[in-house]
Amino acid sequence: MAAAEVSTSRKQLFHKRSMDCVLSMDSVAPSLREQLRHTYSANNVLSPRRKSADIRLVARHADVYEPCDDSFALVDALLADRSHLAELQPKLCMEIGCGSGYVISSLALMLRDEVESSQYVATDINQAATETTLETLKAHGVSADVVRTDLVSGLERRLAGSVDLLVFNPPYVPTPEDEVGAPGITGTWAGGDRGRVVIDRLLGVVDGIISSRGCFYLVTLTANNPGEICRIMQSKGFASRIVVQRHTEEESLHVLKFWRRNSQGSSSSSSSSSVVAAGSSSSSPSMDSSTNFSSPLMCLPQKISRLAFWK
Repeated sequence: MAAAEVSTSRKQLFHKRSMDCVLSMDSVAPSLREQLRHTYSANNVLSPRRKSADIRLVARHADVYEPCDDSFALVDALLADRSHLAELQPKLCMEIGCGSGYVISSLALMLRDEVESSQYVATDINQAATETTLETLKAHGVSADVVRTDLVSGLERRLAGSVDLLVFNPPYVPTPEDEVGAPGITGTWAGGDRGRVVIDRLLGVVDGIISSRGCFYLVTLTANNPGEICRIMQSKGFASRIVVQRHTEEESLHVLKFWRRNSQGSSSSSSSSSVVAAGSSSSSPSMDSSTNFSSPLMCLPQKISRLAFWK
């Protein structure tokens, strides 16, 4: 590498680290932080070839769940399947429970050079989340239709059989039932009995909105009984597999993928690689009642923040 290139690279790295420090300082006024964030984006520090959202450009709000281990695992799962998604050429991509906008922004970034024409839709029941998502999308130079609604309430008819790519990082932490849907940050992780209350509600409608060739990515914990979730989806005609599995001090985190068994994309989906730790098996197992969800394929030293918050 030429000396000039090395110098430029070091300057960019220094600039990025400096911006990280400034944007993370609580003493910086919100208006100044927002101005710096937009300047950071406008100066093209964000690589035009980037395939996931830049955490430094993600908007924040006290009542909105910030990107953490589960968010990163979901984006990693989508990146691991990017070649299949490019083949799929999804016309309608949707995230339910968009929160900060990190995942939907990452999805739009990773597919913008792969998919000729795609529409992005994101929903959240939290008004602050929809506003935060819009800010994050804008900071990354991508767009989506952001709707405030409970899961897909009111959109079922418009979405019927049309969603080619659906992603959901649900409130999955087992909590008392009265915490499900609570206002503020609690509602972003509270999943009720076995952490399944919100998950099961979506499972009841997902068959009606997924297209004949579509796929669905879902974040779960071992406590959610992923095997049972897969059997429920199997009864609806869906095949499934683990795309990413990570183990933390608190729980095992799984990103599951579902697709219709009779879809043309099922063979590609089954053969695409999963994300695993070095030295682990690189196979991407299909799921059945015997699947072992407690065996870690990928390890992280940090706790899943939603569990840490609740405990």
